[in-house]
Amino acid sequence: MGLLTTLLTGLALAMDAFAVSVTKGITLRKITPLVSFRIAFLFGLFQGLMPLIGWFVGIRFQSYITAIDHWIALFLLSFIGLKMIFEAYEDTRNPEISVTCDDYLDNRELIILAIATSIDALAVGVSFAFLNVHIMPLCLSIGVITFVLCFLGVMIGKILGPIFKNYSQIVGGIILIIIGINILNEHTNFIYRMLN
Repeated sequence: MGLLTTLLTGLALAMDAFAVSVTKGITLRKITPLVSFRIAFLFGLFQGLMPLIGWFVGIRFQSYITAIDHWIALFLLSFIGLKMIFEAYEDTRNPEISVTCDDYLDNRELIILAIATSIDALAVGVSFAFLNVHIMPLCLSIGVITFVLCFLGVMIGKILGPIFKNYSQIVGGIILIIIGINILNEHTNFIYRMLN
């Protein structure tokens, strides 16, 4: 696989993680370079590991993975998105709580998001098993590209956060749900079928 193809593959796989990183940048109250690094590192790690896992799984479970990967991503992203919206709604009902941003980085939630946005990479890794590719450099490239984009994504979200102010958690939740629906649509084309 050539350098350009590797870069394009890494960029394509990193887009969902980048969008979620922007969302985390919007919803987190306190963003430091260390917080950005943690988010980017986890997304990059999972995005780099999933193709390797998929490559090892290979043809044995290909039909199973590609049949449900988009449903898993939709469920995980929608679950966290709805949780964020519900928490923001509860904050508005309690006048003593005026904070709708997250005060800390929840590692469990971050890992769920990293898994949800890297399931596509798992399916792509399965397809790599049928190609004559050197999997380790490819996985490393995907991980590094994702890390860089997600680090930048958090910074972009930090800039956008004050614009959304008290609605940041609701906006973040909606974005996560839209990403989940988009992943489902990319795999099933259900929106096109509904309109025709």
